[in-house]
Amino acid sequence: MTLKLDTIIIFVKDLESLKDFYVDVLGLEILEETPSQWLLLSAGGCNLGLHQIGEAYLDESNEDTTYETNTKIVFEIDGDIHVLRNDLLSKNVLMQEIMTWDNYPYILCDGQDLEGNIFQLKAKRCSYNFSNFNSIH
Repeated sequence: MTLKLDTIIIFVKDLESLKDFYVDVLGLEILEETPSQWLLLSAGGCNLGLHQIGEAYLDESNEDTTYETNTKIVFEIDGDIHVLRNDLLSKNVLMQEIMTWDNYPYILCDGQDLEGNIFQLKAKRCSYNFSNFNSIH
């Protein structure tokens, strides 16, 4: 038997806001939608599901709450990571600095969606000489 990752599901507090974020800001395509409950997005080789969290789990005392998570969603991109990062910053997306490591063929940049879920942009380095890079850039 072979396992193949098909879908990652995130339980969310505000489905409509995250729909806007992942569709309008990150440009993912909607595959399936049940309004106010479920959204399935195409994210390349794996789908991303956004599932409205049940009312019993909502904390109504603070509407702006973000949640700590131990999950990171990684999106490999084929464009210029610097341009995409600047575009996301201009849309008020929380983005970290761009990072890279010696002899690692990718450039990385972490960001956060509106509920604090961490995502990472990952771009292949162009034909750089790896010896010219320090630990983190």
